[in-house]
Parts: sequence; C-alpha cells; structure tokens
Amino acid sequence: MLCQVLFDHRVLTTMQITDLCFDSLTTARHRLAVLYGLRVLDRFRHFRRVGSDPYHYVLGTLGVEVVAADRGIEVPRPGLHHTRALALAESQRLSHVLGTNGLFCSLARWARTQPDAELAEWWSERRCAAEWGEVVRPDGFGVLRHGNTAVEFFVEYDRGTETSARLAAKLTNYSELVHATGWSPWVVFWFPSARREAEVRKVLDQPDLAVATTAAGIGAGPGGAAWLPIGSTGPRRHIVDLATPGKRS
Repeated sequence: MLCQVLFDHRVLTTMQITDLCFDSLTTARHRLAVLYGLRVLDRFRHFRRVGSDPYHYVLGTLGVEVVAADRGIEVPRPGLHHTRALALAESQRLSHVLGTNGLFCSLARWARTQPDAELAEWWSERRCAAEWGEVVRPDGFGVLRHGNTAVEFFVEYDRGTETSARLAAKLTNYSELVHATGWSPWVVFWFPSARREAEVRKVLDQPDLAVATTAAGIGAGPGGAAWLPIGSTGPRRHIVDLATPGKRS
C-alpha cells in the first residue's frame, strides 16, 4: 500500500506515514528504516539551525520497480526517479504537496480507528488535472465512507498566497462542472489560520455548491470535527458528517 501511495502522491513525512499505516510512531520508524535499507524507499530532510527536520520519504529504486510490476507499466530509466525526488526536495511546492497529503493522511488515520470506515478514494493533483483540468484543478479529490454514508469532496489547500477574489473565482469553475455533469461533490478549503478562514469565508458563498472550510489548529485537525459548511455558524463537523452533497446547511 505505501509504495502505491508514494508513487501517486510523491512524498510523505514519517508522521504522515504513521497516520496512514501504523498505530505507533516507533513502529513506523523501525519499519521505514528497514524499507530504506532495502532501497524500497528513499528519504531526505532539510538542515535546520534549531531542532530537526522530519524525514521525507519517496520511493526508492526497488519501490519503483515493485509498483511498475504491479501496475504493468514501464520502469523509469535508472536515475530518473531519484532526480525527480531531489527536484521535489528543493521545490517551492514541497510544502503545498505535503500539506495536501497531510490532510488526506489525517482522514485515513480517522478511518482506521472507526469500524466500517475507509478513505475509499484519494486522487492526487496530477490525476485530478488529467480528469477535470479543462474546468477545475483541485489539489486533491477524495471519497470518505463510514457505514452507509459516503462523502465525495474536492480539496483546495490554501497557504495564504492567493487573494480572496481568486479563491472565490475557483468556485465559479466548480459551478461549471456541476452544471455540465449534474454531479456536486463538496468543495472543502483548508486555511493556514482561523483569521484567514474567517476572511475568505465571506466570499465563498456559491448557492449551487456545497462548500466547507477549516483551518490549522482547529480541533483535532482535518480528521476531526473541524469543518464548517458555508451558510452555517456551527457546530463544526467531521467531513463524513457533512450534509448530502448539493444541499445547503
């Protein structure tokens, strides 16, 4: 499972992998060290003057070969995957990729603690672009199931670099998708602060869309009761407890 996730989503930190696959950080560290030694995984971390940066894991040479064999695809030429991993390590988009992946890993951890629950779908930004790129370009798409309930959602992971008007304009594109397909998943926004969330919520009202927001530091994080639908003043909910897609609270 881990190799497949890293092939699709490129990079995960030790804690994110723990959320996704393990019940304890200690167990995760031991298992990851073994996989690194076998070249199934590769890893990097950045220098910090104070404290230490967590390990960031990507697929190693053997991991790429395992996924390629499982999916029946051609193995990238030697060195290409490693070169891409190094480029990602220095990319300005690394924080954005990690943030989006962390949101999904938080949801996966919640699902692992619940009976009859699963993160049934987790699509990367690249896969979303291939599917809907002419209309919308979300940072991810997911389906979270719990019992007989299933919630579909697009993710917009905000780092505070875009104007409120630009974020509101994205909803116009989602509306076009709804009108063209008749399909209306939730559009959920993560913000870096409660202040940023409150500011942008003022312009995210789109009557034909189901939109919810959360921010860093709220509750137990994205995997908890942290989400507030537009048009609602509370209480915050878990994603799986949001109203039926297409309905307004």
